[in-house]
Parts: sequence; structure tokens; C-alpha cells
Amino acid sequence: MNMSADWRTINLANWESRVPLHTGPGGYRLDGFDNPAYLSSEVRFDLPRLGRLDGLDVVHLQCHIGTDTVSLARLGPRSVAGLDFSPAALRAARELAVRARADIAFVEADVYSAVEVLGADGFDLVYTGIGALGWLPSVRRWAEVVAGLLRPGGRLFMREFHPMLWSLSDPRPDGLLVIEYPYFETDGIVFVEPDTYAGSGAVASPRIVHFNHGIGEVFTALSGAGLTVTALEEHRETPTKPLGDTMIPSPEFEGEFILANDPDRMPLTFTVQAVKK
Repeated sequence: MNMSADWRTINLANWESRVPLHTGPGGYRLDGFDNPAYLSSEVRFDLPRLGRLDGLDVVHLQCHIGTDTVSLARLGPRSVAGLDFSPAALRAARELAVRARADIAFVEADVYSAVEVLGADGFDLVYTGIGALGWLPSVRRWAEVVAGLLRPGGRLFMREFHPMLWSLSDPRPDGLLVIEYPYFETDGIVFVEPDTYAGSGAVASPRIVHFNHGIGEVFTALSGAGLTVTALEEHRETPTKPLGDTMIPSPEFEGEFILANDPDRMPLTFTVQAVKK
């Protein structure tokens, strides 16, 4: 079986099996949303660049269990939609929205079908949270979807893991960062990851197919889809610990991590914003 060719089936099984871990003990902090002012740590990090969303129609692509989606709904938008391909994740997202008293339309679909499902030119903001782009094989098709969803003058906001991070090997005892995997877009790399980044317990379907996309490829795809990139910022911080014990909590940002030694060596995440012409 060519696992990279069957990327959707493999990745869907993986994300379905993550949901009970992410909603269980040690998983996402769902009880925080009982406080109507609470925002996920990811959206709190984004807020200085994202700003208020008063009166906007917002869609969150690859929304998972909805923690960032509910947070966006607390920034004043007129409407919010969340899209994901995992039925289990969307069940959890709907339960969270009820708990948080948030009016959100959650839709089950692939990202590449988002325009067909949600309609063209219907949103002022497309938000893509961290850890989403690497599950998609074509950044060009993704950018076309973003452009199709946005009204003229609408904005894309995306914070994502840096492609340099995903090109690194597993952490070494000496702390040296070593490139092992492709930086540029390929047909995908198959990994087996028995654990997930939140919660306790083993992932029942540990295989994944991951796709890296270089910064230049992301920019070229957005430009080719008719979007103008208006901002790019690279960050030392990441909300998970992909490099394990070589990372420590950030002294500046709650819920974020940095390299324990020489954190200025490389960026771990980046934020890009773009506007539809």
C-alpha cells in the first residue's frame, strides 16, 4: 500500500483517534471556556496582529475541536463558521460551543471542498490555526480555496509551524539541530507518532502523512491565487514541544515554548497575512 497516496484516509484515522485524548485528562483546557472572557492561548498569541473582528464574517479552516473557533467568536464577529474533516472533532467542537454559549456553524468537509460547501466570496476573514497546513498535499490548491472563500478586500490570517522546524531530525543529546527531512513540498512523508501533543495515552491510529511547504511556496501560492501578502513575521515560540526536552516554557508568552539553548538559532512558527485584491 502506498500510504502517502492515501493521505486523507490515514490522516483522518489519526485525527479521529486524537479527539478522546485532546478532550480527556491532560488535554485541551476546555473548562477555561466557562469564563466568557477566556481565549485559547493560540488566539491570545495572535491577538495583537489579528485584532478585533467586530461585524466580520469569519471562517476557521481545519478547526479541530473548536477551541480557537470559540475564541474567535468572542472577538465580536457577525458570524463564525468552523470546518473540519473529522466527525469526532466536530462533535466535540459543537459540545464546546454549547458550553461556551457561542453561535458557530460547524461543517464537516475537506478543506479543498470548502468553497463548494460554504459558498464563494462569503467571508471577510479566513483564519487558519497552527498545525494545519502540513496535513495538506498542495499549498497551491489551499491558497485557491482561501481566495475563493474571501470577499474582495477580505483577509487571510495564518500562524503556522515554520517549514524549517519540520525539516529537522529528532532532538540530539548534544542539542545540535540537524536537517533530515525535505523543506520543500513533496509527495509526503509517512511517520508513526504513538503520542499526541495534548492529553495522555497512546494514539490508536499513529500513522500520519505529513507535507512540508516552504515559505516561498506559500507566498507564491497566495500570489498566484490573487492575494497580496501584507505581513510576515517569524517567531521563536511554538504552542507545543515538537523538539521535546530541548524546549522550555517561554518567559514572555503563556502557553508557548522556545528552544532552551540559543532560541535565536531559528524560527519555530510564522504568521502571514494576505488580502484579496
